[in-house]
Amino acid sequence: MEVIQENLLKILGRYKSAVIAYSGGVDSTFLARVARDVYGENLLLITATSSTYPFYELEEAKSLASLLDIKHIIIVSEEIDIPGYSDNPPDRCYYCKNELFTKIKHIALQEGFEVVFDGSNADDLKDFRPGLKAKKEKGIISPLAEAGFTKADIRRFSAELNLPTATKQSYACLASRFPYGEKITREKLDRLSIAEFELRKLGFTQFRVRSHDNLARLEFILSEMDKAWKIKSQLVDICKKSGFIYITIDLTGYRTGSMNEVLSRVP
Repeated sequence: MEVIQENLLKILGRYKSAVIAYSGGVDSTFLARVARDVYGENLLLITATSSTYPFYELEEAKSLASLLDIKHIIIVSEEIDIPGYSDNPPDRCYYCKNELFTKIKHIALQEGFEVVFDGSNADDLKDFRPGLKAKKEKGIISPLAEAGFTKADIRRFSAELNLPTATKQSYACLASRFPYGEKITREKLDRLSIAEFELRKLGFTQFRVRSHDNLARLEFILSEMDKAWKIKSQLVDICKKSGFIYITIDLTGYRTGSMNEVLSRVP
């Protein structure tokens, strides 16, 4: 057993029961799978649905929770209704996570669970993540990050456990597709959700549709850039049907947190 695995089991072993803020993504699914062996029936997965969480991600989270045979409940945590959130300030994620973790902690206390976990990993600590402040304030534990698991580690161990998420695209909420300061509306979120759903059906494995008002900036991993250029007419058609007017492909390619790049240029 590797050191990070031992670290994770030691962290989980501090508690007798747990709730996991569960998105159905690579990280939280791996954490849920390991935690299931530690806690058995004393484990609960909670998924929050909202305008920033596409319908297909919710359905996949339900399916994965069923596959893992872990109790799973769905709650509503509508970020758009939080004052100031839709204005999309740089600390937007703080408002979201504060709302989410407040609701999950309330349920955990009501149901008698000892601790709340999230799926943050060690790589997340290197990026601009205002949500980490809310997590700390609410006493949420991140076992994967604390144990030293990177995204690559999680994918490797997920493959060993035969988890279908081992090769799943990394996901971030739809609000992360907007440049800071651009107003976030339900209509814009729906536009993004539809466009990304259609691109997924074309077989792209890691990509983003970034919204710049009426312009869609498409990010693809470099190994799939040629494919994107070859079917650019389809991409244009998808984005225009979704509601965008202008469509462009970002030559830099896909990278996490690309909307944060502007922050480093602010004096």
